[in-house]
Amino acid sequence: MKYLRWLLFPFSLLYGLAVIIRNWCYDAGLFKSERFDKPVIAIGNLDVGGAGKSPMTEYLVRLLKKDYKLATLSRGYGRNTKGYLVAQLYEGVPGVPGVPTVPYKKNGTGVSSSLAAEIGDEPAQFKNKFPDITVAVCEKRAEGIKNLLPDHDLILMDDAFQHRAVEPGLSILLFDYNRIREPHLLLPAGNLREPFSGRWRAQVIIVTKCPAVLSIEEQNEVANKIESLPYQQLFFTTIVYQQPHNLQGQPAAISIDKNTTVFLLTGIANASPLLGYLKGLTPHVIHHNYPDHHPFTLKNITKLAGEYAACASQKKIIITTEKDAQRLEEFRLDTGNTGIQDLPFYVTPIKVEFLNGTGQQFDQIVINYVREYTTNHSIY
Repeated sequence: MKYLRWLLFPFSLLYGLAVIIRNWCYDAGLFKSERFDKPVIAIGNLDVGGAGKSPMTEYLVRLLKKDYKLATLSRGYGRNTKGYLVAQLYEGVPGVPGVPTVPYKKNGTGVSSSLAAEIGDEPAQFKNKFPDITVAVCEKRAEGIKNLLPDHDLILMDDAFQHRAVEPGLSILLFDYNRIREPHLLLPAGNLREPFSGRWRAQVIIVTKCPAVLSIEEQNEVANKIESLPYQQLFFTTIVYQQPHNLQGQPAAISIDKNTTVFLLTGIANASPLLGYLKGLTPHVIHHNYPDHHPFTLKNITKLAGEYAACASQKKIIITTEKDAQRLEEFRLDTGNTGIQDLPFYVTPIKVEFLNGTGQQFDQIVINYVREYTTNHSIY
């Protein structure tokens, strides 16, 4: 399949030309890029698909939320609403038996909700994990920031590296370690959303999803691939998988070992790291793999439930991701299918861990930017 994509290379040239012209117009001031008088941090990547933006956003939330009133701002990919919305936790959904009814809440600019269909699965995940912070979505990020700034100290923009209408004070660019050696080809022949040269706009570059043990030689090889510029700080991180818990947040009653059969349900851009982690625990992994942001259907869940019931293993479990859990909950509420809770779904949370003991150095870069900020400016 990857060889067939080379046939699309002429279209990549046209796409690349359009992106280059667009970026040039922003760089030359022909298109407006707004700056704000409070800290704005953007997290993004050049590739399509997952490079670990959500875990990095959560890392920053944990780092900053105790000292600052912060908000996350996302586009809200996959939602069925438009405009600026602020998430509120649902206490119930009308029409679902056994679930208390709570009317939609208004925030003056739109309907607020924490369901994935209303705000997108990643913002729903942020709100459910950090109910004390503001989680907002808006296609026009500048408009969203203007709504948020009067009541917040800083804004974290998730997946916003290509959103040139806003000029953040600090840009954090992520590269997936598992893709860094691939040819730097633009869509549709490759996976880049803009030319590799676009990395110059970042002040911090992070190589994500690295092996837990990565030699200095391998790090230098990756650094040479990226060719970071003198003003850019380069870091390496790995994924740390946490203790699984069920959809109600209770720890898993069983541990996964070589005798466990794992049914893995994913609808994310790249499930390979999680799949590899689970296969390192047990050889018995059955993967139900769907596209990124896939809205789960009754057919999907029925198929999974049938295979799980037919499995003769004495020790079996269903694992999914935090992001997928948002859409599973929405599926349950939309269909009134409370029976989904009878399936042993468990979520495996993940956290970011910096290699080489550089986490404190990264933290200090972010904290210094926020503390010393007076007008929106680059740190280099």
